[in-house]
Order: sequence, then structure tokens, then C-alpha cells
Amino acid sequence: MKPITILMIFIGCLAGSGWASTGSPSPTPQAKTANSSASLFQLAVSAYERKNYPVALTIFTELAEQGVAQAQFNLGLMYYNGEGVPKDASQAVTWFRKAAEQGYAKAQSNLGVMYYNGEGVPKDASQAVTWYRKAAEQGVAQAQFNLGFMYDNGEGVPKDASQAVTWYRKAAEQGDAQAQFNLGHMYANGEGVPKDASQAVTWFRKAAEQGYAKAQSNLGVMYYNGEGVPKDASQAVTWYRKAAEQGVAQAQFNLGFMYANGEGVPKDASQAVTWYRKAAEQGYASAQFNLGVMYANGEGVPKDASQAVTWYRKAAEQGYASAQFNLGVMYYNGEGVPKDYVQAAKWFYLGKANGGEADEAIRQIESRMSRQQIEQAQALATQWWQNHH
Repeated sequence: MKPITILMIFIGCLAGSGWASTGSPSPTPQAKTANSSASLFQLAVSAYERKNYPVALTIFTELAEQGVAQAQFNLGLMYYNGEGVPKDASQAVTWFRKAAEQGYAKAQSNLGVMYYNGEGVPKDASQAVTWYRKAAEQGVAQAQFNLGFMYDNGEGVPKDASQAVTWYRKAAEQGDAQAQFNLGHMYANGEGVPKDASQAVTWFRKAAEQGYAKAQSNLGVMYYNGEGVPKDASQAVTWYRKAAEQGVAQAQFNLGFMYANGEGVPKDASQAVTWYRKAAEQGYASAQFNLGVMYANGEGVPKDASQAVTWYRKAAEQGYASAQFNLGVMYYNGEGVPKDYVQAAKWFYLGKANGGEADEAIRQIESRMSRQQIEQAQALATQWWQNHH
């Protein structure tokens, strides 16, 4: 499954000074100035770490106005985060730009993010790419990932899966978990590289072992299907659980499925319901449908036709054909809802339109309906379709 990747601003911590004293017994005036600036910078960093933002801001501002790139970068971060000053994206851009134009790589990366998100500047994917590239070529992993993302999605550059792979790989080899995940996806789907399940597993595993939830979910799928690794339901459960506990709906659904069917774990309908519910509450249609089935059959929960209808309806409204069919059955039989042939037919029509097998059900219900009722049901189905497409 293709991830939804989020472009993150590089704000994990303030940069260290990177300056060192020469140790010369008689420094030149220029060296004295550099050493003085370095000392001030460290003083500002110490103040920031103690959350004494006014002092940090004052010193960073003084150094930034003298042209010290790292101070300009950190001052941009303080404006971006609203630390010691009101949050001000425009000022953040100003200072990121000053540092970026001096070649400071992290500032170049952040300036790209600001252009991508339209924060403090008009949104401009092309400018984002320009600054990502500058930082990426200096080895900033987040910028390499972001540049790969731009090529992957054709934003600010022509879509180019091969270039996406190139930049994802550079970031992945530096340990960037998002890039490792996306590179695994490229191998799994043969995008920009020959399809290679073994390589997909390699990169999913690297990201998964860093706790990257979507990679954990995908690694579980690879174990379940025996793609790139020997088929192993127990390992699938292990990785599904890790991702499910981090809130990944697909993994929650898959873990519920494993409990429902006793694959890799002892069969446990109650646990199946628990995990289906977690995914269903996030809007995952397959889980909503399966949770409806559990209520309809009284598996893992007391039998409850009304609850079955509730969950079938949620999945049906998302266009899930099996749920549309089952909701039609509930209306046909008057289970959990008043008996209503028009509503039943409406959902049978929609289930068929979405690829479900509903011909026999439609034939049976139409034999019990008047022409007016059939036309009404068809009109309702048409209206639903138009509203959802």
C-alpha cells in the first residue's frame, strides 16, 4: 500500500556550533572574533536548552545579524516554533533564506519545506524542489527523502520513479525510516526498479526495526503472503501487532483477521472484535464490514442486528460492495431495521454497481415490488451514486 508521506520540517534540535578553537597561543584578531562568536553561540545554545528563550533569542539575533549561518538557522527555528517570540512563518523564512544562501544545508532543507507547505511564502513546489536539491546534494537525509517524494509524485518536477528511487535510497542508506519504507514500496511494486520482493522486505524491515508503523504493517503482509520471505503467520502477527498498537488501521484489521481465523494465534473471536473495532472506528471499511458480520452472527459479541446494521451502513456508505449487499439483506428481512423493500433494493443495486454479486437478490426482491417501488429504489441508488462519485 502506498504510504501517505508527510514532509517534515527539520526542527528536531538546534544545530551544534561546529566551531573549534585552534589552540594557538597568539590568535589573530580574526580568530579572536571567531572564538568570541563561537562562545556566544554556545551560550545561546545553553540558554535555549534551559528554555531561557529570551536570552537565546537575543544572542542568536546578534550573531545572525553578523551573518553567522548557524545562528540564522536557529533564529529561523525560534520564529517557526514561536519560542521567545510570537510564531512568525514569514520571519522564519527570512532567516532560513539568509542561512540557505550561505550554503547552510539544514536551512536549505527547511526553506524547501516552507515553500512546499506555503508557510511564510506562497506555496511553490518548484522552489521547494530547488532548495531540497541543494540540501540533498549536501547529504541532508530529510531533503533527500523530500526530493525523492517530489519525483515520486511529480510535484515541482516531472514524475520520475527512477529519480525517486535514487533519492529515497540516499536517505534510506543514512537510516531515514520514511525513505526506507518508501524504497521498500518501490521494490514491492516495481516502480523505478525491477520488482523485487526480497529487497522490499529488506527495506521494510530496516524501517520496521526503527518503529516505523506502516513498515511494520507491510512487513507483516509480506510474511503473511510469503513474499520475499518464507510464509510465516506467526511473524505476520508479530509485525501486525506492532503496527496495530501504533494505530495503523490496516494492521488492526489484519490482526483482527488473524484472531478470527486462528492464523498465527489461537482463534479468539473476542480479540478479533477488539481489533476490528479499532480499525472500524478509524473508518477502515473492511473492518466495519467484518465487525458488522461479528454482530450479525454473535461472534465475540452478543448477537445484535441493530449493531450489525450500524457497521454495515458505515462500510456501505464508503462504497464497500459486500456491506451494501448485507445491508440490503437486513432491510429485506427486517433485521435491525424496519423491513423496507425499497431500501433493500437500493442497496442491492449499489452492491451490484460496485462489483458485488447481487443479481439473484435483485430478481427475488423485484418480484415482490411494484413498478413504482422499483423506480423509487433505482432513483435512490442513482442519487447515492451521483453524490459519491
